[in-house]
Amino acid sequence: MGFLFKEAMVKKNNQHMGKHLSIKASGVCMVLAAVLALTFGCAQPTPAPAPAPAVTVTGHPVPSPTPVTGAPLAPRPRLRVATTTSLYDTGLWSYLEPIFEQKYNIEVDIIYAGTGIAIEYGKRGDVDAITVHDKAAEEAFVKNGYGVARVPFAFNHFLIVGPPADPAGIKGKTPEEAFKILKESGKGAFISRGDNSGTHSREKAVWKASGYDYETQIRKAGAWYIEAGKGMGPTLLMASEKQGYTITDISTFSSYKGKLALESMVENGSILLNVYSVIAVNPQKVTTARNPEMAQNMVAFLTSPEIQKLIGEYGTAEYGMRLFTPCAGNEPTQ
Repeated sequence: MGFLFKEAMVKKNNQHMGKHLSIKASGVCMVLAAVLALTFGCAQPTPAPAPAPAVTVTGHPVPSPTPVTGAPLAPRPRLRVATTTSLYDTGLWSYLEPIFEQKYNIEVDIIYAGTGIAIEYGKRGDVDAITVHDKAAEEAFVKNGYGVARVPFAFNHFLIVGPPADPAGIKGKTPEEAFKILKESGKGAFISRGDNSGTHSREKAVWKASGYDYETQIRKAGAWYIEAGKGMGPTLLMASEKQGYTITDISTFSSYKGKLALESMVENGSILLNVYSVIAVNPQKVTTARNPEMAQNMVAFLTSPEIQKLIGEYGTAEYGMRLFTPCAGNEPTQ
């Protein structure tokens, strides 16, 4: 498989010592050898010093582990989840993953990619569940039998961001107006994800709503349109470096804002609604799905009252705003 999964590696060092003693004895030497044998045979070995206790990053000592005897413990089962980059880049999965692992005594492997790639992983059975944000692609995934059901669990909004000077003059416009200005004015580069992600799909939807054919009028329109081919975080960094414009989810923009010379230009418009869904891979269609029952547990976990509360609170202390709004199976409309 082409992914990097988390593996816990335990290193054990064994020391082996050996002595080789050769004694050539005859006559009196044999007596001397016997005396030496008796002398060293009665000697007691010097006890090895006790190992120093491990110290954690907080400075508190941790007791030395008690040796375990008998058969080794069986490895915990694994659940593989493909997720969109925005859920990963914001740190939400790093926050939720250990809670799920402890609750179900399982190892979770999070593979992050654009929504299009995550859906392909699901079709191939490389993962057991997907968490993505492209409604049309998700509905097709379920309709074609690859997924059990599309279950929304959180939402936020997309933004169009750009340099503080706003050379194109799009601030405060509607998304459609802003894209028309960017296309016709030639004042400022547009940095696209260009990776078939959920964000890229939404960008194409805005171009269409603005009256353009994406493939013929935008993608090949000239040097002002740049395809990054990267995740949301790196795309934002590129837009900042080039002082260009891009479309981004608000959660990733908020988490990267301190690294960017970009500001929010366009925030309002129903086309900017961004819904995240979880879908368990259907084992009847995708026979290589390894853990369908645990995939259903992930759906129940993300929509449970306890986790919905945590999702709604995530990031508020650091950013002063919600990065995600929980919606527990309901389809938000704005």
